[in-house]
Amino acid sequence: MTTIKKSSHIRSILKGISWRIVATTDTVLVVLFVTCILGECSIENALKIGASEFLIKLAIFYFHERLWLKILSKQATTNKEIIYKSISWRVVATSTTFIISGIVLNAFDEIALYIALTELFTKFVLYYIHEKAWLKLPLGKIRRFFLGKK
Repeated sequence: MTTIKKSSHIRSILKGISWRIVATTDTVLVVLFVTCILGECSIENALKIGASEFLIKLAIFYFHERLWLKILSKQATTNKEIIYKSISWRVVATSTTFIISGIVLNAFDEIALYIALTELFTKFVLYYIHEKAWLKLPLGKIRRFFLGKK
């Protein structure tokens, strides 16, 4: 049996999809929370922001994932590597959330800022947990599944 040492593109895509499901759910809830507290509650805006993020950030996530694989020449496995990777993702993703929220809400104001800042904390924790969970699935497992090999 061959030992697989590198994450496949399929793994990065599936990891991105699983992350976007978690992250989009969080985004919709954060947008609802922030807008409702500030008296401008809108499920429609929450869903628009969530849907926009799903599509845009899925692509960004894939490239971020591949870049980190190239930088480290392996998956991030140590707590230190995962924390650095989480921080770099949060910078990119929180900035993107602020921009998307501002566009959907037609204002780059405190509401868009509060959404981005709230998400900064919730998603940092969720992303770290997501990274650790994906480490439980050994490299090559997905590749072998798609190629029909044991």
